[in-house]
Amino acid sequence: MSGSSRAALLPRTFEDAPQRATPVSQKPKQPKVEPRLLRGFRDILPEDLIARDRMIGKVREVFEAHGFAPLATPALEPLDVLGRTDLEDDSGTGGGSIFRVVDPDEPGAFYGMRFDMTVPLARVVSQYPDLPRPFRRYAVGPVYRVDKPGPGRFREFLQFDLDIVGSEKMEADAEIVSCMVETLQALGLERFKVRVNNRKILSGALEFAGVPDEQREAKVGGRSVTYDVRLETLRSLDKFDRVGFDGIAELLGGGRRDETGDFKFGVGLADGCIEKLLAFLRVPNRARAESLEALRALMGGNALASEGIAELAEIDAVLSALGVADAHAAFDMTIVRGLAYYTGPVFEAVLLDAPEFGSVFSGGRYDGLVQRFQSAEIPAVGASVGVDRLLVALQHLKLVEKRSSPTEVLITVMDPSQRNQYLAMAAELRRAGIATEVFLGGRNFGKQLKYADRLGIPIALIAGGDEFARGEVALKDLWAGREISKQLASFEEWRENPTQVTVARARLIDEVRAMRERQRHFEQKLRSTQG
Repeated sequence: MSGSSRAALLPRTFEDAPQRATPVSQKPKQPKVEPRLLRGFRDILPEDLIARDRMIGKVREVFEAHGFAPLATPALEPLDVLGRTDLEDDSGTGGGSIFRVVDPDEPGAFYGMRFDMTVPLARVVSQYPDLPRPFRRYAVGPVYRVDKPGPGRFREFLQFDLDIVGSEKMEADAEIVSCMVETLQALGLERFKVRVNNRKILSGALEFAGVPDEQREAKVGGRSVTYDVRLETLRSLDKFDRVGFDGIAELLGGGRRDETGDFKFGVGLADGCIEKLLAFLRVPNRARAESLEALRALMGGNALASEGIAELAEIDAVLSALGVADAHAAFDMTIVRGLAYYTGPVFEAVLLDAPEFGSVFSGGRYDGLVQRFQSAEIPAVGASVGVDRLLVALQHLKLVEKRSSPTEVLITVMDPSQRNQYLAMAAELRRAGIATEVFLGGRNFGKQLKYADRLGIPIALIAGGDEFARGEVALKDLWAGREISKQLASFEEWRENPTQVTVARARLIDEVRAMRERQRHFEQKLRSTQG
């Protein structure tokens, strides 16, 4: 066959060539990937995330009302910035709790993921000397720690901090305490207490009681352990909330066996020394002035304690001027925080109706941290909200509305031919700042209401051709329907609480706002009744 003949038999283009379809059975199968999470990490679904974001919004409003400005720093920092010198060294600020990340552009180079928001703040203050001082900042974001995961303990969690850097005045400490009080009030809490102490008073108490500044040995599990007497004394005092006065006396003396049968070795202090420390812990913590008077009477002769008492007196004067009541901020000598971190006043907030959650907001003065980056010491004070713990406590106290959607109004679709009317109402509501969605599923009305109930949407808008012709729409109070059905004992009582009203289309915005206001009022009434 000639070349020209062969050419005539060849397809002119690729498209002209007959295509052989690959049988479906011969197509390579995509491997299925198992959906899973890393150990110590979690997904936060809409119901919890909406509640958390709303809580954060209220906290942010309080912080900004006090003049704190936002600051964002990277999740990754150089290892030495985070307190590490090499990959094997577990000493330093972060210890062995730092997640390491490989630098893709520099083989063998590692960075660390931030384990708190304070070390990056210290780095920023040192790196940007032109920042105004005092520098008042708040920061919210995830932090990462290679801690052992457990119930309520994650390797990624949220921190929300506020700090004042560059002021040694006690007004700064008092302002942090005031912010803590106002934050908890803004979240709807009434029964709480911010407990304040001072590390200088704690150190003075050790001198006052005659706690020796020395190293000792104890037998633990058949082996000898060396411990610092003063440090172990403070650690024992820090257990007061769990063991009380009798337990503290045992821990400071010969040791204590707990409810599980485990034995904790004692510090081995003399009886007279223990009695003085117990007297220190018994300083009254109701009125701040009463606490100061008792402290002066007990330890006024100790120079270090006197310095700390004077600082608390300044904090008291500022808190009183700000109108912070003794019931919400008190001096409490049982508070021991940050043994190697804080340098002056320390504070932590507890919920009196949910003490099992422990401290939900804590902090103190840390004048030495910024000095890691420069020779000059820069004073600083701050506090951190325990975001996840506080949210769970608020849910426990029924102070959080459960919602799986931010939608306030669901526009049900009764007549698809009226689509443009539904969309126009949605746009109108959204322009008025009311979160609204038009149902995008099927026409079954019952399923539309079930969808709204599942997401916790408080209002359903119902309208068809007849309603539009009359210039009316119906608003169904889904929130009240859900709550009232739990409260009412009879159908007659239900009829006295109508949950659906027909309103003029022209008054749609006003009527929706009025219904939401009634819902919020009713919700507060139910909470007060349940409380």
